Amino acid sequence: MISINEQIRIISKGTAEIIDQEELKQKLIKAEESNKQLIVKLGLDPTAPDIHLGHTVVLRKARQIQDLGHKVIIIIGDFTGMIGDPTGRSKTRKELSSEEVLINAETYKKQMFKILDPHKTEVKFNGEWLSKLNFKDVINLASKYTVTRMLEREDFKNRFKAQQSIAVHEFMYPLMQGYDSIAIKADIEIGGTDQRFNILMGRTLQKEYNEEKQIAIFLPLLEGTDGVEKMSKSLGNYIGIDENANEMYSKAMSIPDKLIIKYYDLVTDIHPDEVDEIKKSLENTKNNPRDIKMKLSKEIVKLYHGEAAADEAEDYFKSVFQKKSIPEGIKEIELLNNSILNQQRDILRIITDMNFVKSNREAKRLVEQGGVKLNGEKISLEETIKLKNGDIIQCGKRNFVKVIIKK
Repeated sequence: MISINEQIRIISKGTAEIIDQEELKQKLIKAEESNKQLIVKLGLDPTAPDIHLGHTVVLRKARQIQDLGHKVIIIIGDFTGMIGDPTGRSKTRKELSSEEVLINAETYKKQMFKILDPHKTEVKFNGEWLSKLNFKDVINLASKYTVTRMLEREDFKNRFKAQQSIAVHEFMYPLMQGYDSIAIKADIEIGGTDQRFNILMGRTLQKEYNEEKQIAIFLPLLEGTDGVEKMSKSLGNYIGIDENANEMYSKAMSIPDKLIIKYYDLVTDIHPDEVDEIKKSLENTKNNPRDIKMKLSKEIVKLYHGEAAADEAEDYFKSVFQKKSIPEGIKEIELLNNSILNQQRDILRIITDMNFVKSNREAKRLVEQGGVKLNGEKISLEETIKLKNGDIIQCGKRNFVKVIIKK
């Protein structure tokens, strides 16, 4: 039996804030005494279906609470998703169709069970209860919160000051998300710090409806591999959970040293005591941060691909990036003997035509930085090349192609 204090330590790992920690302790004690599971709420607005490590921060925390014996209810916002969360928006968000929401939701469900325990997870669509509210119910719900309080929300406040439009239905989004907590009788809600307003709305409404208030657990937003911006697919600084083991490992190795502990806290299940030891090791100037980062990268890959794949990814990384050797099993491209790619050409045209890069400008930048190699040797802009059978082109750190000339 894990002690209550130990449970709180595990739940608190990596969190930005818990409201309220004493209330959390009492809920855990009560659950243990009555032998009942706490209901943990995690709301997903399925507008972007591909999950990367940034999305897994809240899912990983939910799994840690599941492992303590509690139940997670995933709320898929099929109803609220058609409005769109106004958080961080400078203008009214485009509505999604119900078909788009459901397609994204199915993709989300497949990916999130790589993290969550399906036996301790229930998936619900909030249209199940929100679509049944009549106009009287909606008026009653709206009466629980004032416009003045709503305009305290940062994004609404900024838009109001800038005289930008705020549609009335956008005020309903946090109210509906808060009502989700009432519908499932949530004990805990997990979310990023950017969801603070919405999650605290759940506590407010539960009190208004004479229900026990949920605990709000806020997790920090995860910076991407650039170490600056929030992890985002559009910015290209993401690590996708569906990426192959080698790609995932090498991307994790590219994060700046300052993020090592944050990644251990937020995207792994390493115990807080072990993270403390890793932090001490990192602070010791005699230790190489690269070695600690390699352990982190291996841990991340192990979570999504298994230990054997993590070992192989580490060996691949050592071979390619530390020993500067060419990996085995690289992608092959077949060229006809008279192919235009097989003629004397400059390297910019070759790597552009092979779709290594999207533009001539990007190709030029990569060559100038020494990022393009032929058989392990850097290529300059001035060189022209006639590809031969068996030539290996490397473009960037991770992209290799072996040329096969067909007669």
